[in-house]
Amino acid sequence: MPGIAQLAMATGFLLILIGFYGALTRRNLLRMIVAFTVAGTGVNVVIVSIGYMHGRTAPILDATLAASDAAARIIDPLPQALVLTAIVIGVGITALMLAYALRLYSQKRTLDIGRFTELKG
Repeated sequence: MPGIAQLAMATGFLLILIGFYGALTRRNLLRMIVAFTVAGTGVNVVIVSIGYMHGRTAPILDATLAASDAAARIIDPLPQALVLTAIVIGVGITALMLAYALRLYSQKRTLDIGRFTELKG
């Protein structure tokens, strides 16, 4: 039976594949933005699942955990910190993509990417 880390990693890779499939097969700009967001969420899930260690605890030092035992009993907080940073950056990128989509829609009255041909040679 697979552990929680393997299940989370498989779920993350599935989200990445679903996101890339949606981004490559859809012509609607909003659907592409959602697909990229799903793929980014999958990457975050994979990073967190890589940092998971069974039987370890949060990196909080207090009276219940001696400093000498801390190295063997706590989880490395770096993957969680990286994912938290990636979530904040992802929200900003998504907001920027939505602003561009709104601007394009106000100018062209469509979200079909096949209609934006001004830069094609």
